[in-house]
Amino acid sequence: MAQATIGISEFDRDTTVTRRAPAAQGAGAGAAPSATYDVDLSARWTILKAVNGGYLLAVLGRALGDTLAHPDPFSITAHYLTASQPGPAVIRTETVRTGRTLSTGQASLVQFDGDGAEVERIRVLATYGDLDALPADVRTAATPPTMPDYADCLGADNAPSGAAPLGSSTEIVGRFDMRLDPATAGWAVGQPSGAGDMRAWFGLADGRDPDPLSLLLTVDALPPTAFDIGLSGWVPTVELTVHVRRRPAPGRLRVVATTRNLAGGFLEEDTQVWDSADQLVAQARQLARVSLR
Repeated sequence: MAQATIGISEFDRDTTVTRRAPAAQGAGAGAAPSATYDVDLSARWTILKAVNGGYLLAVLGRALGDTLAHPDPFSITAHYLTASQPGPAVIRTETVRTGRTLSTGQASLVQFDGDGAEVERIRVLATYGDLDALPADVRTAATPPTMPDYADCLGADNAPSGAAPLGSSTEIVGRFDMRLDPATAGWAVGQPSGAGDMRAWFGLADGRDPDPLSLLLTVDALPPTAFDIGLSGWVPTVELTVHVRRRPAPGRLRVVATTRNLAGGFLEEDTQVWDSADQLVAQARQLARVSLR
């Protein structure tokens, strides 16, 4: 099968948004104060019949990229209000401010219940810019994760005999080319480490290379770190903030997620995404709810 390319891939098709009506032009070049988009949320990106939060963020990120005057997400914060379901949805965007190097906007995604009443699913506030215009100077103490080679990590095609599905048995697993570091996959055979760590090689199953928009999905793609501290079941995201730091180089990504505090039924999950050129291309933190039963 030929490798999919950016713009022509399953991810691109399933994050397509259609502007419902022309919006009035704002003061910024190419800026629109507000816009409304239709989208069909695909069942291919579901976890236990609910749509994955990273996929949702990418869908809204695409709509904001069409509305705002700058092309790339720099910082985006999402609050997940209710669980999204596959099917039609409406996105409303609004330009908050347009500057020379940055644009800020907000967006919400709504669906409709059986009575036709509107239900808001997710609301985001984001700042966009141009990653290609950033200076090349990097001064960092962050280091790429040390992981076994891709071939020595564990995926759906080479999981240990008797292991639980690596990532869960949900539809979204088929969208990913993901292999876990064996040191963080003990939960799959009933032996979680208790450290709250998850590390993996990551790509899209059709071979599409990463870009800033797909990074919004990547930060929420690994199995929950809750699994590594001995918990199971759905771990719904309450709030997720993503910082996109650089345009990723082609090739597989390495993703590291950690949890250091679970209290009152909520945990934080910090994520780093590294590209094939050893660049830290995205960082994220989310607050998630867990079941302690």
